[in-house]
Amino acid sequence: MPDLTLEEKKAYYAKVRQSNYAASLRLEGFDTTPADAKRKLPTREAALRALRARQA
Repeated sequence: MPDLTLEEKKAYYAKVRQSNYAASLRLEGFDTTPADAKRKLPTREAALRALRARQA
């Protein structure tokens, strides 16, 4: 088995993280599509801003 580079490992884990995020949305009952696994996730700061805006 060939050794993977650090960049290949990072790309793999980013892809898996996106897929897991979409799967967790489905498990929570949200309607999702396969494209949701490829969509870029919001940054932590953007998510916090959106949450605070909804609470105000």
